[in-house]
Amino acid sequence: MMRRIAVLDAPTNLGLRPPTASSVPGCGKAPGALRDHGLLARLRARDAGCLTPPRYDPGDWRPGDGVCHAPEISAYSVALADRIGAIIDRGEFPLVLGGDCSVLLGSALAMHRLGEAVGGRIGLVFVDGHSDFRHPGNASYVGAAAGEDLALVTGRGQPDLAAIEGRRPYFRDIDVVVLGIRAQDEYRLDLQAAGITTRPVPALRAEGAARTAQWAHEQLVDCAGYWVHIDVDVLDPAVMPAVDAPDPGGIAFAELEILLAGLVDTPHCLGVELTVFDPDYDPDGAYAAEIVNTVVAGLAPVVAPGAVPPRLLPAGPVAPAPRTADSRPEPEPLPAPAAVPAPAVAVEPIGPAPTVGDDLGEDPLGPGLLRRAPAGDEPDPARSGIDIA
Repeated sequence: MMRRIAVLDAPTNLGLRPPTASSVPGCGKAPGALRDHGLLARLRARDAGCLTPPRYDPGDWRPGDGVCHAPEISAYSVALADRIGAIIDRGEFPLVLGGDCSVLLGSALAMHRLGEAVGGRIGLVFVDGHSDFRHPGNASYVGAAAGEDLALVTGRGQPDLAAIEGRRPYFRDIDVVVLGIRAQDEYRLDLQAAGITTRPVPALRAEGAARTAQWAHEQLVDCAGYWVHIDVDVLDPAVMPAVDAPDPGGIAFAELEILLAGLVDTPHCLGVELTVFDPDYDPDGAYAAEIVNTVVAGLAPVVAPGAVPPRLLPAGPVAPAPRTADSRPEPEPLPAPAAVPAPAVAVEPIGPAPTVGDDLGEDPLGPGLLRRAPAGDEPDPARSGIDIA
């Protein structure tokens, strides 16, 4: 048995500012560019179609008007949540191809619905070069949802985006793990004050991508499952410049492959979204090809023989894991969920992650994680093309 991947295109660019006064962001072309490099065939995935976004038109929006395209993003998020929920109901693994980071709102809404249906909380692993945590409480104005998506999905911001269907927040702060932001991220102290767990690039690299994936599992031990958001600007611009906001100090493709493989190698990972790749900056398709290679290798554990589909057992409340003195605070009790039809699959508690041994020849996160990795936990620096010192 294996988990079947279903690929859904979400080619929205509504969450980004226009690159020039007379142009629109190119990331809406990303799903097509990745498909052109054989992504679906190589994953043996089901084609779940394309959710066409509304027209990109900032109109007369001005700073201080709130989030640009907010009504359109809200409506698109509801439709996207419906599509993701239908994929999960089939027992499949959704791979959502964005588009900009505002696709996270639709994924978050789908996860909140699922958590309510099974009587548990769904977590978020946020792999991104930027915290995307701008909100009215820490900025003079908001405007581009792709730079505010983490704030919005944790309940910060205008209700038409942060509280769709009256759900707020979609993810609790204590159920979010942020990986890959730069050491001097503008909102790093705000994340810390909110209790959102982070591992910036220097710490990720020091601990290693495989151990970081296991660590992320452990942070979400009280959740029934989790969603993975990947913005390709987590990669260093030396190897991935085809994004709207390249920022030095990122990781290498090989590190992202190992990290992704570790995050998805469990039935408690409910799906992945990929965002912000802009084919307008990739005229010969070389970066699209590298992304496809990385995603196919990183998702290998999902489709490996013997991979376990989501095990959905809407059981009683999850016993809290023991916490040390430096652990995050205990969450407040959830309110009783409203009556929602149970999905076709249910989610078990994640449970403690296995202990990592010193011998990296034995994969601590299950079969498939280290098969494609170079010797040792981390990739050869020569493959990355960047300085990882």
